[in-house]
Amino acid sequence: MTQGTSAAGLIAELQAQANPANVAGMARYGIATDRALGVPIPVLRALAKRTGKNHRLAGDLWASGIHEARILATMVEDPARLTSAQMDRWARDFDSWDVCDQACQNLFRDSPLACDKAVQWPDARSEFVRRAGLALMAGLAAQRNPIGDTQFEAFLKLIEAAAGDDRNMVKKAVNWALRQIGKRNARLLKKAIAVAERIEREDSRSARWIAKDALRELRARTVTSSR
Repeated sequence: MTQGTSAAGLIAELQAQANPANVAGMARYGIATDRALGVPIPVLRALAKRTGKNHRLAGDLWASGIHEARILATMVEDPARLTSAQMDRWARDFDSWDVCDQACQNLFRDSPLACDKAVQWPDARSEFVRRAGLALMAGLAAQRNPIGDTQFEAFLKLIEAAAGDDRNMVKKAVNWALRQIGKRNARLLKKAIAVAERIEREDSRSARWIAKDALRELRARTVTSSR
């Protein structure tokens, strides 16, 4: 592995492009910045394109603990090489919503284990592991894939169960997953609206916020599709 494609070489490139102003902006969006450099996502994508998929490199980048290096790791890791243990380990390391979401959308949803983790993680106590399960549901719903409606109906039950969690990163992910599943097709749209209406009746401020926001979009789609 040459210096340019080693973890050390890539981290040196990231450090050379560190931007304190961007770090301050990240903090305003609720992103953990303790080990952040402020390197924009397009720069990370360009590095990932140059590097290509590399399982060992991804592991080394993740182990560095650097915010942008971990996001880069999600871009260069091969989803076919993921194991259940690695996915669980990385999920436990999540300390910021953007690393969580990047991992789910860049990598985890393309793993054969994605549906299993989407079912498993919403039961976790950790705010970010729980968010990861819900973000996976949203990512899978947005993909063109052969996953059937039955699987997404199972996800909706888990979404409904998580709606009372008032932690910010969880409730936003519940809302995201609910809306995304409802946008997958007309049948799931009806199912998602029914779930949102039940959530709206819960004695929970978080649940009411989730339902109100989701129903605004889902009902609008019903009106549009009926024209």
